[in-house]
Amino acid sequence: MREIQITANDAGRRLDRFLRKYMRNASLGEIYKIIRKDVKIDGKRRNESYMLQEGEVLTLYVSDEALDKLTGGTSEAVRPARKAKRQFGIVFEDECVLIADKPFGLLTHGDINEKKNHLANQVKDYLIEKGEYGPRSEKVFSPAPANRIDRNTTGLVLFGKTSAALKELNRIIRDDLVSKYYLTIVCGKISSEQVLEGTLVKDTRANKVSIRSSNKASSHGADAGINRSTNSVTNRSTSDSSELAIKTIVRPLEVLKFGKDGKFDATLVEVELVTGRSHQIRAHLASIGHPIIGDSKYATRSARDMNALLLDRFGLSTQLLHAYRLEFAEELADI
Repeated sequence: MREIQITANDAGRRLDRFLRKYMRNASLGEIYKIIRKDVKIDGKRRNESYMLQEGEVLTLYVSDEALDKLTGGTSEAVRPARKAKRQFGIVFEDECVLIADKPFGLLTHGDINEKKNHLANQVKDYLIEKGEYGPRSEKVFSPAPANRIDRNTTGLVLFGKTSAALKELNRIIRDDLVSKYYLTIVCGKISSEQVLEGTLVKDTRANKVSIRSSNKASSHGADAGINRSTNSVTNRSTSDSSELAIKTIVRPLEVLKFGKDGKFDATLVEVELVTGRSHQIRAHLASIGHPIIGDSKYATRSARDMNALLLDRFGLSTQLLHAYRLEFAEELADI
């Protein structure tokens, strides 16, 4: 038998969903069977849709040996704190939310190649050290990011430190109540704002996307001579069949020159990511003939010479892309 105290971070979860997280090795059928026969909450039977409340005691009438198998033994939630060196900065933090400044080269979440040293784990370790997150007292919740950026993109990532905060961050992102802005330097000269719309098609085998431009897109002052054929930057024959609508707004900030006698033009731009799709900014800018400097994956022929120069002079071997600003909708001020 095991008793579990329901904390504030567990409250508001359905009983079946709580148990699916707690007993990660159990099948759905096993979960429902356990709910019917082996679970009481404050001494009472409850069905699978019961919403847990803070302070309740959930009792599992299952042997410790069986529970160890169903929970996977020492789960991620109770594993001792890792000692990975902290690499992220903190832009904002209160009792509910942390906004991290992710450095270059660090994954937001783990993947099959890197399961330990990623931003999510580093933030958890930081909160454990502060005494604000106790992995041994939390059964299913752990602080987590509400948005993500690529390994080689730097900048702002939102974390919910409590279950309620994470749910709210996920909601406002889902409801488009947060505007996301990036800084980057692109090849070529952009003289005024461009509003780009179209559809994005994934090519999972090549880990690339292609852009199909929309007639609704408006380009205000992009330099003449852009090769529009770059709208398709991958081979569609290997692409997924699904297409996702995208919108990107590009605002030039400063025109730059590189190389001997100013051979290469470039533009520092602010990018507003209206929709958030994988590789959207990189592919959308490349599709109008202005790939991001250092981005070899979506580089056009003319961009490769500039990338080679910057690699030789500055050692730049990856894209310059930084998530630098988040704007929350005014109506959130009353929450």
